[in-house]
Amino acid sequence: MVSSQLPGLTRNRLLFTVNPLDTVVSDHIELDFTDVFGPLPSKDVNFGDPLSVEDGSELIYDNPAVIQNRSHSLVGPSSYVCQSLKLSKLNLNETEDSMELVKCVLDETIKELEECSIDDDAIEKDVEGVGGDTLEVQTVGIEDFEVLKLVGQGAFGKVYQVRKKGTPEIYAMKVMRKDRIVEKNHVDYMRGERDILTKIAHPFIVQLKYSFQTKYRLYLVLDFINGGHLFFQLYSHGLFREDLARIYAAEIVSAVCHLHANGIMHRDLKPENILLGSDGHVMLTDFGLAKQFDENTRSNSMCGTVEYMAPEIVQGRGHDKAADWWSVGILLYEMLTGKPPFVGGNRDKIQQKIVKDKIKLPSFLTSEAHTLLKGLLNKDASKRLGSGPLGSEEIKRHKWFKPINWKKLDAREIQPSFRPDVAGKHCIANFDKCWTDMTLSDSPAASPKMNTTNPFVNFTYVRPAASFLQQSSPLY
Repeated sequence: MVSSQLPGLTRNRLLFTVNPLDTVVSDHIELDFTDVFGPLPSKDVNFGDPLSVEDGSELIYDNPAVIQNRSHSLVGPSSYVCQSLKLSKLNLNETEDSMELVKCVLDETIKELEECSIDDDAIEKDVEGVGGDTLEVQTVGIEDFEVLKLVGQGAFGKVYQVRKKGTPEIYAMKVMRKDRIVEKNHVDYMRGERDILTKIAHPFIVQLKYSFQTKYRLYLVLDFINGGHLFFQLYSHGLFREDLARIYAAEIVSAVCHLHANGIMHRDLKPENILLGSDGHVMLTDFGLAKQFDENTRSNSMCGTVEYMAPEIVQGRGHDKAADWWSVGILLYEMLTGKPPFVGGNRDKIQQKIVKDKIKLPSFLTSEAHTLLKGLLNKDASKRLGSGPLGSEEIKRHKWFKPINWKKLDAREIQPSFRPDVAGKHCIANFDKCWTDMTLSDSPAASPKMNTTNPFVNFTYVRPAASFLQQSSPLY
């Protein structure tokens, strides 16, 4: 997976000591930092006093600050974590003597185009549009973009900030190495990501604008969202007040409902895969583990990120779209408390906690938040909120979401009270400097080893103009 998270990045759990008022914040009210995120905890806070939950069934202790290591996404039918995710394997030049120093990714990929030996049907001249229709439009390639900055890096490639030549438009270009994809047997995942992105259009989901390929790489050109990851804001501020978390959670719920209505499970919902736009709205991204489904089938893949995995995935009992609602519950818990509910120890210990441990709810949360979290984090997927006869309407109608007007929300008329600090389309201040300070050079890429046919045929795509005009309106 390509991610812009910093490997090894840690996050402190911040103690929230003020009881937030359960009131509705008007759409456009301006709040200062402490009104939005709550006061920063004092360094000499006393820890150790238990807090009772309303029903008296659980006690939660405010332990000293915990440093939490973020897990990477797991991909595939096994629980094996790809070792290429380690930072030591993600440097720009893998070995000093393996290949000569490479140039900028733009120069290299233009050279690939000149030397490309893929058949004509692999780099298409006709472009697939929404619904599978063939559109007579001019294709795009790497030569149509100016690479500006590296903004992320992961197991299979990198993410760049790019400008489409001749226009002021700024995009995010996800560049994935074919040899690594084929080597790890992840062709279906990468094809699935591209195919799914061509079928969805929603105000809180990042849109795919173009896709194309060269001999060595695949390219996805997407909306450039530069308000930072939700994880970036949580890492910086610790937690959100309930009124702000309610808007973020509602936008995430709306996006997930749209995916499920179109037969798609995301399967890797986590703060790193949720971006904030410059206007403060969330944008769901990274569909590398997403899967198309029907109501009568279950998936048996071990996939996702450990802290956000549903119990049925951990136990290998097969999962369906209810697994996404568990992840939404974990996300909400983390937004409201500063960390996921099941952390600590190695991956096996976290998985044991997910299956066996009861959820511990801090007393500073409202009773409505308690019942919503308990419903989303029900270990029995068949009884989980969102799995009943009303489906996702069970979640939208929950009393914690009573202040939300869902029509206004989907029209982006409800403005979150926090806006990221963004200085224009080019701003990269909310991306980690470990990436943005890097020079624009790229790792050598070997020609992918394929038996016969190219598995990436029909990869090219250009989003029709009509979809650009409708991007603020959900397609239900």
